[in-house]
Order: sequence, then C-alpha cells, then structure tokens
Amino acid sequence: MEFLNERFLGSSVQSWITGAVITATTFFALRYATARLARWLTSLATRTGPYWDDVVAAAVSATKTLLILLLSISLGSTVLELPESWADVLHSVGVVALLFQAAFWLSAGLTTWLVARSTELADEAPADVMTMNVIGIAVRLALWSLVLLLALDNVGVDVTALVAGLGIGGVAVALAAQNILGDLFASVSIALDKPFVIGDFVIVGDFMGHVEYIGLKTTRVRSISGEQVVFSNTDLLESRIRNYGRLYERRVVLKIGVTYQTPRAELEAISELMEDAIVSRGGEKVRFDRAHLASYDDSAISFEAVYTVLDPDFQLHMDIKQDVYLTIHRAFEEREIDFAFPTRTVFLERGE
Repeated sequence: MEFLNERFLGSSVQSWITGAVITATTFFALRYATARLARWLTSLATRTGPYWDDVVAAAVSATKTLLILLLSISLGSTVLELPESWADVLHSVGVVALLFQAAFWLSAGLTTWLVARSTELADEAPADVMTMNVIGIAVRLALWSLVLLLALDNVGVDVTALVAGLGIGGVAVALAAQNILGDLFASVSIALDKPFVIGDFVIVGDFMGHVEYIGLKTTRVRSISGEQVVFSNTDLLESRIRNYGRLYERRVVLKIGVTYQTPRAELEAISELMEDAIVSRGGEKVRFDRAHLASYDDSAISFEAVYTVLDPDFQLHMDIKQDVYLTIHRAFEEREIDFAFPTRTVFLERGE
C-alpha cells in the first residue's frame, strides 16, 4: 500500500483518488438529482393550476452539465495539497461556475414566469404585458451584469477600476449612439406611461392602423391597407398620436342642407324629424344631444344634429348612422322636402 503514499504534484495518490471520488460522486449526484427534480416538477406542472411549479421546473432544467462538472472538480480539489496558485485557480473556477449556474437558474425561472404571466394578462391588461416585458429585459440585463462583475472580481480583476473605465467608455458610447439610446429610453417611457398598447388603433400623421409590436427601438403598426409601418420610438413619442383604442363612445354630427324654396312650416319640422330619426333608429345605444337650424349657406339652409353612440364599435356607429340617414331621407320624401345641392342663380337685367 506504499503506492498510495507516493506523491504526485504535491499530493499523495490516495488524496488524488479521494479527490476523484468526490468529484465523480458530486457530479453524478447533482446531475441525477436535478434531472429527477426537473422531471417530477414538469409532471407536477401538468396536473396543477398555478404556474410556480412551471417556473421552478424551468429553472432546474437550466442546469448546465459543464458548470456542474467544474463545480465538482473544484470541490474534489479541496482534499489535495496543491500549490497555492493552483488551489486559488480551482477555487475561483468553482465559484464562477456556481455564479453562472445560479444566473442560468434565475434567468430561466424569470423568463418562464414572464411568459406565463403575460399569457394570463394578454386579454385583461395588454399594457401590463408590455411593461412586464421591458422590466424583464432590464432585470435579466442587471442580473448578468452583476454575475459578470462578481466573476471578474473573484478571478482577481480590479472591478472598481473596470467600472470606472466602463463609465468613461459608456459616455463615449452614449454620444455615439444617441439615437439608439433615445429609442431605448422612449420604449421604457411607453412601457411605463402606456400612451398605447398592443392592439390599439392609432393614427400618427397620415398613417393609421393597429399596434402590432412594441420593441426596444421600434414600434410596428399594421396599416388598414395591409402593410406594416415601422416607427422609431422617439419619433412616435414626439408625434401627435390619436389613440382610438381608448375610445369609449363616439360623438356624431349630422349636417343636412335643404333648398331655400322649402316652406317655413317644413323648416320648423326638420329639427324634430332629425331627432325622431336618431332616437328611433339608435334606441338605447345612442344619447341624443340636439338638433337645430344651423346656418344659411350659399346654396342651402343647413341643419345640424348631434348625438353620441354609447359604444366604441365602429361597425355599430356606421350602421346607426346609415339607418338615421335613410330614415331622414324617407321622411323628406313623404313631406316633399328637397335636399339642397350646389346651385347658382344668374339674374339678367336688360339695359335700355
């Protein structure tokens, strides 16, 4: 058994065997435990309602074989009498592997939770989905930045000097990428302030359509003619946006002109005819406001009626408007009231 006492690289053969056994045992135990736990949680997730087991299952499934192996080697090396520099390197490898594995677990769990929560809120609160996506990106960026700094600090890099250098470099990058950073901060403003959300119908200048995607740099709108219009987030926030997705009711102004030859008795009845048409055709879906003789125009005596459709649906609004117009037309036919159209009367005077 003297062979076991022989030394190799400063440690006995027995220590090397012990270290190998610890490494192999730790590696296979961790892999077996995480694999079984992931399968059990995945099976449990299919039978339960809450999605927290899905989150944990996704996190455990993100276990990386290489990182587990490095961590096992680091643990196994603790029984060896290695040179101090070697021991420090193996210790740092183990700590860095543990940091990165923890980051993978947290990132996978966070991603799964965001997807599940977004699916849950997709119909109820699409604005919250957008906010959660932006916050999720920011949290993952902060997580990996922290892990990277801790890993560099563990291997002996002066993190303070590095952060200071990154700060100076960051100023230069910020100056060179003002537009990109402007769009990035604009996306955060859209997520927090929620001037519009995915699915809203918006009008921006000459463009109109439904918001289809809100990203870190651009927002994409599906035009009513079919094409996709892409706006930078900064330009979008600097524009005047008409958001019909926040429309709760529609105010409608009806204008009708009759000829100047219309008798006064008929003129006095027109306002009541318009009111009856609106109330009868709209029913409980409209709120009547007023109907008046509005003005004497060049070619017509103009009447104006105002009502409100108590539903934002555009199809309903147009159906009611059509019914009202047809009802007014029928009433004018029955009373022989003529609609006005552009005319010009020329008077000729014979000179003597």
